[in-house]
Amino acid sequence: MHLAHTERAGEHELLRRLGDAREQSDALFALVQPEFLYRRPIAERHRIIFYVGHLEAFDWNLLSERVLGLKTFSKEYDRLFAFGIDPVGGGLPTDAESDWPQREDVARYVDLVRRELDAAIDRRLGERETGEFSLTQLLHVAIEHRLMHAETLAYMLHQLPHEQKVAPGPEAQRLAAAFVPGMVKIPSGDAVLGLRRDESTFGWDNEYEQNTLRVPAFEIDKFKVTNGEFLKFAQSGGYQDRGCWSAAGWEWIQKNGIKHPGFWREREGIWYQRTMFDEVPLPLDWPVYVSQAEANAYACWAGKALPTEAQWQRAAYGAVAEKDEGSGRPVAGNYDFRRWDPTPVSAHPESENSFGLADFAGNGWEWTSTLFAAFPGFEPFSFYQGYSANFFDNQHYVMKGGSMRTAACLIRPSFRNWFQPHYPHVYAGFRCVKN
Repeated sequence: MHLAHTERAGEHELLRRLGDAREQSDALFALVQPEFLYRRPIAERHRIIFYVGHLEAFDWNLLSERVLGLKTFSKEYDRLFAFGIDPVGGGLPTDAESDWPQREDVARYVDLVRRELDAAIDRRLGERETGEFSLTQLLHVAIEHRLMHAETLAYMLHQLPHEQKVAPGPEAQRLAAAFVPGMVKIPSGDAVLGLRRDESTFGWDNEYEQNTLRVPAFEIDKFKVTNGEFLKFAQSGGYQDRGCWSAAGWEWIQKNGIKHPGFWREREGIWYQRTMFDEVPLPLDWPVYVSQAEANAYACWAGKALPTEAQWQRAAYGAVAEKDEGSGRPVAGNYDFRRWDPTPVSAHPESENSFGLADFAGNGWEWTSTLFAAFPGFEPFSFYQGYSANFFDNQHYVMKGGSMRTAACLIRPSFRNWFQPHYPHVYAGFRCVKN
């Protein structure tokens, strides 16, 4: 879908970042053959056309009247594209393609929203901020909201048949040295979770307040669990062994006939992985992408467990806190939209921290055993009350780290992602711990 590119008003850093984020989302929609924009690649989600309008409707609804004093020019579209879906309990949307506007009309809405917002933002940025809401804070929200959708849209489009997409050129394969799976020892110490409110870094409401937990010593896998390791679980009958599944997890795989990870395909006894634009022989050294239920079952089968959020944080960033290691430098890894596919788990030896943990930034989110919940002192954003609080429902689990389609700004140690345990589409893997 062609979306008109407005010239970026001014040179302000936040407007530049907003423009960069728009380019990421526009490039995703351009991957879809225009006649397939009304498809629904994931049954639980909206049709693709919704997201074309949603990103602009979100920005408009967030910024227009609240801080920019703009009046709406399309209440119908502002409402139509306002909210996504997080289905709980098996309910699926029932709308038809004909319920949605023509793509040319959506493109005009997108273009007009951008022009109106950019002109108003350019006038306001640099002025002394007064009133209940900060334009700077709301722009951070708009930028990161769009970048998060740039990732979730990627795994949605991943499910679209290859022939319905426009594939870019092939990616250069990232080779890695052979590796030996093993565990590293993490000494007892503090895990620092979240952000202080007086920090200059932007954070979402669930990242506050910063809190410190004492974590006893434990061992954790040096690398994420690979396709090759998970294949042993599947071939040993792990999907048929009731003993390693929770009651809800067992019901889920039985009801849906799940016998292997959602990104795998099997033909004539040979396993393949479905990538964004191709299907390749199963790369045994790539991280496996699975639901939290599958990750938990594997950990049980291996005689281990999934880490808690505090254990993961301690292993990944505890060494930084103790030794000021790598302070101010980005962690190496496969993230920030550089690739469409995973890399081998040992492809970034420079990512290894002083504890010996490797590949913990990007290349696949990592499931934890921690239910998504508020930190002590949590306060919802007054302008986005339900961003986190709607999901403090004991039905979502924390994920940490990031994937190859995660923006660099979201790789910060305090960032928390979350999904339901039976959602198989996200780019999420895991590693195990022994206590």
